[in-house]
Formats: sequence, structure tokens, C-alpha cells
Amino acid sequence: MDERLDTFRSSTLGWLLGTLAGWGTILLALAGVVLVFVLDYGLYPLALTVAALVILAVVWIQNLAAKYEITEERLIIRRGIIMKSVDEIELYRIKDVRINFSIVNQLAGIGTICIASSDETTRDGDLVIANISKAQDRREHLRRLVDTARQKRRVREIDMVHEDMP
Repeated sequence: MDERLDTFRSSTLGWLLGTLAGWGTILLALAGVVLVFVLDYGLYPLALTVAALVILAVVWIQNLAAKYEITEERLIIRRGIIMKSVDEIELYRIKDVRINFSIVNQLAGIGTICIASSDETTRDGDLVIANISKAQDRREHLRRLVDTARQKRRVREIDMVHEDMP
């Protein structure tokens, strides 16, 4: 097996601090606490805090269920908690590695990495890895590894463009 160069997961804390949904979850939890303990509305508003904690638990479990590993040859995707699956994308098959991030993502130091490849893993669309810490560094590292893997295998990509004749 290849040596692991990087292992990462989507960041729950990054999601909480770096997305509008995360901020909304924090506000929901705070609203419940303020309504109960500061404004003395009874215990019913505490349900808002409980709902926020449930949302946070769901996101945490989703992030825990997916782990990504990068080797010199492959991107390995491990999914699942009870029923596990392992999928691999050969690095030489990766066509494009994009990074998307909003201003809020930048403040939290996270981003979303999108990978397009000719592998069956991305047959239905790009592989999207959201809420990744150090996303820009990881994208650059992955891009360099893809170039190295292509050179090692002597693989070149040729884009075929269909031009309609007038």
C-alpha cells in the first residue's frame, strides 16, 4: 500500500464558524438559552437549543463518516460508520481540482475542493469535499501529485471539441 501523504475530514468546527448554516445553528442555540435564562420565557424555548445541538450532531456524524487519504498514486475515499465503503481515484485520472470558498469560509480558513476525473467515482458529477481546513494548500499539493502521477505514467489529456460546420 502507498504511504499516506495526507489524511483529512470535513471540519465540523469549520462548518460551524465558516458557513451561514453554521452561524444560524449558533444563533438558534443562543436564542434558546437567552429566551429561557435571560428573558424568562419558561423552558419551551430550550427546544431551540436542543434543535441546534441535533443539527450539530448530524453534521458531526456526516463528517465523521467520510475520511479522505492522499498517497502518491491515489485519492482514497473511506465512507460509512456501520456500513463502510472504500473508493479510490487514481491521481493520473484527475482532470481538474477546483477550490470554492466564500468570504465567510475564508474567515474560518476552510474551503470546498471539487475534483473532476475520468474515474467511475466521478461518473455522476464532481467529487465535492466540503468544509476542508487548509483547502488551498491541500488543493495545490494534490495538483502537484496529479502532475507527478501523469508524468510517471506518461499520460496526457486530450480535449476533443466538436465544432459545428456552418
